[in-house]
Amino acid sequence: MKNRLKATVFLLFIFSYSLAQKKYQKIFFDNGKIKAEGWLENNEKQDYWTFYYQNGNIKEKGHFSNGLRDKYWYFYNRNSSKNKEGHFIKGLKNNWWMFYGDDGNINHKCQLKDNEKNGYCLIYKNQKLVKASKFKNGKKIKEWKDFSSFRKENNLNDLK
Repeated sequence: MKNRLKATVFLLFIFSYSLAQKKYQKIFFDNGKIKAEGWLENNEKQDYWTFYYQNGNIKEKGHFSNGLRDKYWYFYNRNSSKNKEGHFIKGLKNNWWMFYGDDGNINHKCQLKDNEKNGYCLIYKNQKLVKASKFKNGKKIKEWKDFSSFRKENNLNDLK
């Protein structure tokens, strides 16, 4: 009886250990090209993942924690040019996010909190700052088109 109990406990330990192990997974499109690859732990996405377009180019890449996007992520267009990049915290966009135009240059960058604009949003044209706005909880509270007053009011002497 003792041996049977020990064997059962041992098998339960091995079974639970095997369920908790990390494994690397690759997911494929119907055409056989890779769609996504990354780590799974307890059937949730964990750590670094890369997602692809059907043409084989990278669509997005970044980290997961407990199945939610976390840390810094990069997003790309079908032609491999960068589309946007920024921070996630527990699946929500936070901190500075950069958005790119077709020319590969930043066309705007915004501070976000829990997926909403919260802080500054800076608009660029031909790599020059052309407009600045300030947001609180997703609502615009101020806008500047005169950058000397914007810099002075906001104490942003290093802003380009």
